[in-house]
This record gives sequence, structure tokens and C-alpha cells, in this order.
Amino acid sequence: MTTKKYNISVEATLEVIGGKWKCVILCHLTHGKKRTSELKRLIPSITQKMLTQQLRELEEDGIVNRIIYNQVPPKVEYELSEYGWSLESILNSLCAWGEVHIIKEYGDKFAVLEDNMLNK
Repeated sequence: MTTKKYNISVEATLEVIGGKWKCVILCHLTHGKKRTSELKRLIPSITQKMLTQQLRELEEDGIVNRIIYNQVPPKVEYELSEYGWSLESILNSLCAWGEVHIIKEYGDKFAVLEDNMLNK
């Protein structure tokens, strides 16, 4: 069995939370459990296929828990796992830096940020 080698440790972080959508999904989950349909509504530009794929990968990596309720119709919710909560400070730092960057580039952050609960 070949052991994976990383050049620097940030590569391991980006392997788990890198890409366009994972951090966005995780930021929404820091505000509580969400159903797939809620996440889709909160992230309108993500496709259903990509949302499902990203949630599965985050679940496989132990970052989110998938909660299945035994009812009709079926209900599934996603939440951050205990391990996933260890990313909270990283996510907060990324959001803070992004806000500073938006203000630097565009002046008024509300001119370019969508109107949603994370941008209040």
C-alpha cells in the first residue's frame, strides 16, 4: 500500500474542503441542520447533482453527518459532525477575508453580496 505524500499540510485541508462549493455548504451548516432542499434554496447556483456529490464527499470525510428519519415521505438532514465543527474558525476566517477583499475591490459589499442570512 502506497502512503499519500503531501508537499505541505494545506494540501490535505484543500483535499477535504477545497473546490467552489464545500466551504459554502459548510458555512450554511454552521447555522444548524439543513435539508438538501434548504441548501439548494440557500445556494441557488449549485446544481442538484453537484450538491449531492459534495455532501456525499463531506460525509465520507467525516465532516458532515447525514441524518435519516424513518418517516413517509423520507426526511434527510445534514449537520456538521464534531470533526466538522473543528473547521469553524477556518470558515470564519475565510468569510472575514472575503468581506475585506470585496470591500477593497468593489467598495460596497452589499452591491455584490447576495441577500441571505450569512451576509447580514
